[in-house]
Amino acid sequence: MTRRRFSRRLVLGTFFVFVFLHQTDRLLISPLTTDIMQTFAISKTQMGLVTSAGLLVGGVFFLLWGYLYDRYARAPLLALASAVWGATTWLSARAPTYPTFLVTRASTGIDDSSYPGLYSLLSDYFGPAVRGRVFGVLQLAQPLGFLAATVLALTIGKSIGWRNLFMITGAAGIILAVVIYLGVGEPPRGQSEPELQGIEQAGQYRFNRHQLAALLRKRSLLLIFTQGFVGVFPWNIIGFWFFAYLELERGYSDSQILLTMAPAVLVLSTGYVVGGSLGDRAFRRTLRGRLLVSTGGVLLGAVFLYLTLRVPVDEPWLFLGLLLVTALFVPFASPNVVSSVHDIALPELRSTALSVEQFIEEGGAAVAPLLAGILADQSSLHDAILYICVGAWLIGSILLLFASRAIPRDIEAMRGQLRERAEAAKAAPVSTAAAPSVSQP
Repeated sequence: MTRRRFSRRLVLGTFFVFVFLHQTDRLLISPLTTDIMQTFAISKTQMGLVTSAGLLVGGVFFLLWGYLYDRYARAPLLALASAVWGATTWLSARAPTYPTFLVTRASTGIDDSSYPGLYSLLSDYFGPAVRGRVFGVLQLAQPLGFLAATVLALTIGKSIGWRNLFMITGAAGIILAVVIYLGVGEPPRGQSEPELQGIEQAGQYRFNRHQLAALLRKRSLLLIFTQGFVGVFPWNIIGFWFFAYLELERGYSDSQILLTMAPAVLVLSTGYVVGGSLGDRAFRRTLRGRLLVSTGGVLLGAVFLYLTLRVPVDEPWLFLGLLLVTALFVPFASPNVVSSVHDIALPELRSTALSVEQFIEEGGAAVAPLLAGILADQSSLHDAILYICVGAWLIGSILLLFASRAIPRDIEAMRGQLRERAEAAKAAPVSTAAAPSVSQP
């Protein structure tokens, strides 16, 4: 193994640990909800406001983080995000009253929206041919963080209390901030692009708002953005309501819920890597490949979720089997959509482009649980999950299919710009190139 390959894997491993521990910290709030409500003697509405406030803060900061990542060096900013995670978690753990807890917990949304720079940095370590698999490996950490949060809350959290548990996860953020700042290098932007191989001026292009405006008008990207809004409906509805559905409408006990959801989350985790790897393989055959794999995954997820929810209550093993198949396919789109955004955007615009996409997704994330709750009150959780999730995935698959038709032209346009840069760099001395964009904040 060459030193460069080792360095790339070390960076990926560092960010995997970052995402895993950050998601564990972020998702602890759900299994610790009743304990926190008892501490402050608050209602469900007040507790719900805590989550909504965090989402609102995160949504606002998506756009700011995206701009900062494209304007300044990303590794120090990621270290800052990790430090903010640790500090805000500590503050929320020490909050003496509900109003201070609301403010401090909402402030944790600042670092929740810091991921676009992480993906942008990895894109400069790993080329387009393998990005789907790399992003799939990274996103594998998210469901594993969910499992870790559940286990920690039900074991250690019960013995040491929710405040001390948050102190531990907050400390992890501070430690990782130091690791990222000292251990992760800042590669030149675009160094992994085939068109810029061997070009010394790679990375010397600045964020340009006119280029961003042109990028955001590209048809394939607009379709991906629209799909992102509806595509997160199923994730947030299932994440918010599925436990209640199993308990209230299928009559599952706590142990049955755990035995059902734990293997489903593990299979879901593998789906990220499988989907990303298939997307890479398809991309090498056709520029439409990533989005075609995404379309297939979304469609199959919709079909198998429909079949899963049609299983009678007295057939739990069939229900579990179909649920596991559903869990395998539903993450296929995630790593491929992120890779597709990077396939379209110039290296110095990737963080902002992905931030816009995730900002739009935050809107869908905020609407989905409320929409499902309204439909559940009128009918049932079964119907809410079935109709909204299947409907959203069907709409999303159509949007992804249209995006796959448009994306080859947009990818070729971006590659053409990179080739022009390479030709200009070869023809001009280094001293006449644009000023470096990799500056410290």
